[in-house]
Amino acid sequence: MLVAGRYRLQTVIGRGGMGEVWQALDEVLGRSVAVKLLLNDGADASAEARFRLEAQTSARLNHPHVVGTLDFGTWEDRCFLVMELIDGDSLADELTAGGPLAPQRLAQVAQHSAEGLAAAHAQGIVHRDVKPGNLLSDRHGTVRIADFGIARFVDDPSGALTTTGQIVGTGLYLAPERAIGTPASAASDMYSLGCVLYQLAVGAPPFEAPTATALLYQHVDSTPVPPHQRGAALPPAFEAYLLSMLAKQPEERPTARQAADWFAGGAWRGAPEPLPPERPAAFPSPGRGTQQTGGGQGRRRAPEQRGTGPARRRGAPARAAVTPSPAPAPGAGDGGWNTSVHRVPPRRPGLRSLLRRHFGVAAAVGGVALFVLALLVGMAFS
Repeated sequence: MLVAGRYRLQTVIGRGGMGEVWQALDEVLGRSVAVKLLLNDGADASAEARFRLEAQTSARLNHPHVVGTLDFGTWEDRCFLVMELIDGDSLADELTAGGPLAPQRLAQVAQHSAEGLAAAHAQGIVHRDVKPGNLLSDRHGTVRIADFGIARFVDDPSGALTTTGQIVGTGLYLAPERAIGTPASAASDMYSLGCVLYQLAVGAPPFEAPTATALLYQHVDSTPVPPHQRGAALPPAFEAYLLSMLAKQPEERPTARQAADWFAGGAWRGAPEPLPPERPAAFPSPGRGTQQTGGGQGRRRAPEQRGTGPARRRGAPARAAVTPSPAPAPGAGDGGWNTSVHRVPPRRPGLRSLLRRHFGVAAAVGGVALFVLALLVGMAFS
């Protein structure tokens, strides 16, 4: 079957209630492509309008981590969309074939997926249905995001909610705000990506339930079990970041750009962050005793005792510098810190001051002695 006199359909690679996806040959350029066809049966005007709008939206994206849109048109009263055909498997296939992904591979998937979402979000495009089946990996391991806004045409065994006016997306990866009817946003895509990464790490999605309603309630109310408690050997930093992507509040999740940079920088390995530059000590308030190091004028204050983290504990008071006093004797104090309040010792009096003080004392003593002697003489002659 030749579509639009150019695309020869060869093999069906996906089918849903509203459309089907074919592997085809572009006979003009001689290359393999993927062709999506809107089915005539049951397709109303609104479905065709949504398909056309979504095709135009996806065509705006040109990014190495997004499956490109090549053509769009109408053939025998059916809309069709031509996209790149990726020579590889989806992440759903990779998980089924090899089990949970190793941290290195999972970080690569996270970075590539976040890069693609960041490019879409920068243009105001929201995917709405991020899931393992829509993340495609080529022979080199490069991940590309497929089906921006048109995933409803691909058969989904886990059940996609695609009715007009209802929730659009796959329940296993649906953000809490979408479960209660809030429109999709960039943060919703990041929650879905977090669910996908969780499943690729553990082997199962963060939430499962026998009914769609129960599943939506779990997304809204339940806390995901940390991956390490389900057997995943992720570095602590990786696990913490993954759980932040599953935050219930959209504003608490990282953006796609932040996630792409974080995974690209290798922070997921759990390496400590660099220490912040040392800040100069604040001057003490007048009249208040402060702590200081034992040492002379100009000596730098001793470093603060820190915990295992890179930064000073939030809320801990900074030590202030004061005018230095004489150093304590070796071995005194508590390892370099004087915990008592230092006071300036009194100055020793000079020689002239001592002579004045001694002369005054001698004169007073002499006066008393003369008074006593005169009193005794008077008593003797009385």
